[in-house]
Amino acid sequence: MAGDYDLVVVANRLPVDRVEEPDGSTSWRRSPGGLVTALEPVMQREDGAWVGWAGTPGDPPEPFDAEGVRCVPIGLSAEEVQDYYEGFSNGTLWPLYHDVIVAPGYHRSWWEAYVAVNERFAEAAAEQAAEGATVWVQDYQLQLVPRMLRRRRPDLSIGFFNHIPFPPFEIFAQLPWRAAIIDGLLGADLIGFQRAADANNFTRACRRARNLPARAGRIRLDAEDGREVRAASFPISIDFQALDQLAQREDVIARAAEIRHELGDPEHVLLGIDRLDYTKGILHRLKAFEELLDDGRVQVGEAALVQVATPSRERVEQYVQLRQDVEVTVGRINGTYSTIAHTGVHYLHHSYGREEMAALFLAADVMLVTALRDGMNLVAKEYVAARHDERGVLVLSEFTGAADELGQALMINPHDIDGLKDTIVRALAMSPREAGRRMRALRRRVGDHDVQRWAASFLDALAQHHDEHNPQAAAAVEHSS
Repeated sequence: MAGDYDLVVVANRLPVDRVEEPDGSTSWRRSPGGLVTALEPVMQREDGAWVGWAGTPGDPPEPFDAEGVRCVPIGLSAEEVQDYYEGFSNGTLWPLYHDVIVAPGYHRSWWEAYVAVNERFAEAAAEQAAEGATVWVQDYQLQLVPRMLRRRRPDLSIGFFNHIPFPPFEIFAQLPWRAAIIDGLLGADLIGFQRAADANNFTRACRRARNLPARAGRIRLDAEDGREVRAASFPISIDFQALDQLAQREDVIARAAEIRHELGDPEHVLLGIDRLDYTKGILHRLKAFEELLDDGRVQVGEAALVQVATPSRERVEQYVQLRQDVEVTVGRINGTYSTIAHTGVHYLHHSYGREEMAALFLAADVMLVTALRDGMNLVAKEYVAARHDERGVLVLSEFTGAADELGQALMINPHDIDGLKDTIVRALAMSPREAGRRMRALRRRVGDHDVQRWAASFLDALAQHHDEHNPQAAAAVEHSS
């Protein structure tokens, strides 16, 4: 039975966070993520529904309205959080899709939980979607939902977007359930990826694992189904205008100056802002900075490195070990090179609000993005958006999706420590004229390709492809009318 909503977003989390008020009541506050920023205006305009987990184990609350969006919570038990989310999503898929930086775990109980939870999300989406509606499924936690949803509702236009990389087939082939994942994704009409290389990897996986005719991002399904699925790149972005305006506020500019003073007024401030994750190359960055201090090419007092490491997955063994390794490294650097007056590395293991983040971006002469593998890396784009003064240098890993777009950054291979060191020195010595020229080009790119454009381009492409290549859905809608 069809629901009431012409646009349904399906994501692991709802677009709002539960807040416990002082009086003991519960309210909901908009989440700060980029996906929410991108889709909220579209959802409000289309009177859409958002299906997602409320963020805590147990029975879900009843559907409710928040920020002009119908929120449909999904319940997960504590065991499902452990097996579906911490287990299969982040213990199997996350490391596998990030080039096996750490070894994935392949546990059948994790897979069974992943299947069961995906079924629950698909069922909820089917119940909310109106006849002929558009359903947009988000990210690696829900790769089975498109096929499960199409079985229930062949009338729907279904899109899927993968926010993380999709690996080469030689890596993806390790997954025992690779065929089921491919079949799940092929339930969509349009599958979006961050980079063209990711779309090509998926197309190749369809040929190798499912023996499907696939060329130039077009995957032809069997004659009985009669559909053609498109796989293409739609690089996600940020709300450029909002961050640009925030960084121009007088209080934010004043806070940036205050940060530099609190750091001891060094000549150069280097900045890293990352989730504490093994994919981000934080240890590589620290190693390069430590060697620069040891070589004498950089001096404590003249340069300071600020490393913000947002807590992440703190119950997972690899993340616990990473935090220990980072903190030991920071302690060694500061113990060896810091003075009473000046600290080499300022390590901050907590998250910050938007205003403080914007001030940090403005305070930094060099932004270090040294990810070993990253679907996009929005921090690189946020740094560019905040630099309305057209100053600052972006050092960017070539293994990020952002590297495909931000060609005026200084590109590095984070595994090449000597090359990373040389690039940091080059960034510190760059003339204001060259830095300004590069930053202007970067700002034009990010400003012209913001998050609203990303959402609109995907939904437009989905509508066009669905109408042209899904005769089954067209027949279903015609039959129901």
